[in-house]
Amino acid sequence: MSGTLVLEEKWPVLGRHVQAAGWLPVWTDLGRAPRTIDAYARGLAEYLEMCEREGVDPVTPSRAHVGVYVRELTERPSRRGANVVSLDSGSGLANATVTQRMVPVRLFYDHLMKEGLPESNPVGRGRFTPGRRGGGHQRGWCPG
Repeated sequence: MSGTLVLEEKWPVLGRHVQAAGWLPVWTDLGRAPRTIDAYARGLAEYLEMCEREGVDPVTPSRAHVGVYVRELTERPSRRGANVVSLDSGSGLANATVTQRMVPVRLFYDHLMKEGLPESNPVGRGRFTPGRRGGGHQRGWCPG
């Protein structure tokens, strides 16, 4: 059984989106580690599930749709439980995890742009702008 079929069994949403099913094998062909492919599949699957719930065509998204996904990630209940007291209040995924989940979404849209589907990548990246206060960093999607 191919790796893509295993991923589609684990996350059936990937099989419902032709572009996603075609994108993941590229990373295998490029020699990415199985755990990396699995992480990419998980992040993209979660995003595609949100698109389905919201009635959004993932091939023609807006930044607002990506924002809905980021909000879901930042508001997701902590696996540690609501009673755990922590510096980040115990709710939502950590910023590093949110960033990690956004990487496959950004890479997926980079791929789609190369295929000529969306005109721009709705995820984008934070950018460094020399001379700006606070180090010149323009924030990406994640808070903090």
